[in-house]
Amino acid sequence: MDKKNLYFIALIPHLSLREEIKLLKEEMKLNYNVRHALKSPAHITLQMPFRKAEDKEIQLVTELENFAINQNKFDIYQSGFGCFSPRVIFISIVNHKPIINLHKKLNDLLINQLDFNEKEINQNIYPHLTIATRDLSKEMFHKIWLDFKERKFENSFKVNSIFLLKHNGKHWDIFKEFLFDD
Repeated sequence: MDKKNLYFIALIPHLSLREEIKLLKEEMKLNYNVRHALKSPAHITLQMPFRKAEDKEIQLVTELENFAINQNKFDIYQSGFGCFSPRVIFISIVNHKPIINLHKKLNDLLINQLDFNEKEINQNIYPHLTIATRDLSKEMFHKIWLDFKERKFENSFKVNSIFLLKHNGKHWDIFKEFLFDD
């Protein structure tokens, strides 16, 4: 049996914004003992975690490189916080359309070139930057949401690549960045 690695595909902001978002995640850990979101860098998920055989990694990387060079750069704007009650708190994305369009193109690639089946792909996405999830209890959610629902957060970043992340057994590492061409 081939060893299967765990991956996901995402948009990742530039380093200074990642650090700013990491501080919010660390605030969650310090003030509320909620730490699961620290297991991955700040990101917008395009393709949920999936397993691929180690010997398919080169094909995966090659197809994502070829995909990325045909994509256009765009800006993402963030404003305030949102939630999926009662388990997720996130930074809200203002402009979903370019992300959703990129996601649809990526789904076509995954199905047609990389043999993903319909159950393996995200059919629909709601773009966001998670700061608290999974280990967030319903009780703690309501307490944190009271603190964050009116809190301000304004930022933006240019999307000029997609990222393949790989799980190392404990957390997610940025494995490879695929730059857009334009």
